[in-house]
Amino acid sequence: MEYRVLGKTGLRVSALGFGASSLGGGMFGRPVEEAEAIRTVHTTLDLGINFIDVSPFYGYTKAETVLGKALKGIPRSSYYLATKVGRYGDDAFDFSAKRTIASVDESLARLGVEYVDIIQSHDNEYGNLDQVIGETIPALRKLQQTGKVRFVGITGYPLKIFSYIAARAEVDTILSYNHYSLNDTTLTELIPFLESKGVGIISASPVSQGLLTNQGTPDWHPAPNNVKKICAEAATYCRSQGADIAKLAMQFALTNPRIATTVVGTANPENIKKNVRWIAEPVDNKLLAKVQEMLASIKDQTWIVGKPENN
Repeated sequence: MEYRVLGKTGLRVSALGFGASSLGGGMFGRPVEEAEAIRTVHTTLDLGINFIDVSPFYGYTKAETVLGKALKGIPRSSYYLATKVGRYGDDAFDFSAKRTIASVDESLARLGVEYVDIIQSHDNEYGNLDQVIGETIPALRKLQQTGKVRFVGITGYPLKIFSYIAARAEVDTILSYNHYSLNDTTLTELIPFLESKGVGIISASPVSQGLLTNQGTPDWHPAPNNVKKICAEAATYCRSQGADIAKLAMQFALTNPRIATTVVGTANPENIKKNVRWIAEPVDNKLLAKVQEMLASIKDQTWIVGKPENN
């Protein structure tokens, strides 16, 4: 496993990170047996992955609860743990200082730890960015002084939120999803600005939430139909060549050393083993070039998430 420094935090995180959203079951995939979920976490750590990302929103607190059970008895120094505040349901958002402080205590209890390495304001595009700057982040900085959190980050889909918030408040990390993948590399445009601020960069969903898989996109996926269609055609082409587009997407996403860690989610221990094996194998550059050619017409297409003014 390769390790990279996460911006000014100094944390040496595994290039492949573990997204614990799937431990909540149902929300982003199939229902999950708790025992299998716990085995997945143990397998993840055994394989050298040391960065875990979760949120109270995932499974409506179930993901944190299951993760806490999985981490019981494991040395706290052997992993870095990130969770979030601000989003608590599909349409339940609260970025107030009072709820933020209470949320961290609730998460610590569910996770069974005394501190988290990174606390992140979650899906800020659904809120008021000025409230995040003036209220949420200052509340998290106060918690940092108590030792309950080590570093403060922000997450979301529109890249605009990162440049807006990071220009007006000190943040240690950002977590962006779907913006460094075969079909969308727009995160690269933001990297110089983030690096100038010492902000550590976390990318999530190298398979674009299912666009770049043989299973195809789930019903809730917001991508336009033409994007779904062309990604499906690229997946079919990969299969015709005896390859898996998800493997190619994973390999591509981890090639940029300026992105400290790329987070993938699964609740299946065999899947995480497969992912680690995939990233250790050489990239088929001929196949990569062909797939990039197929995706060229929809390259960097994005969609509105959250409030239109935050996109």
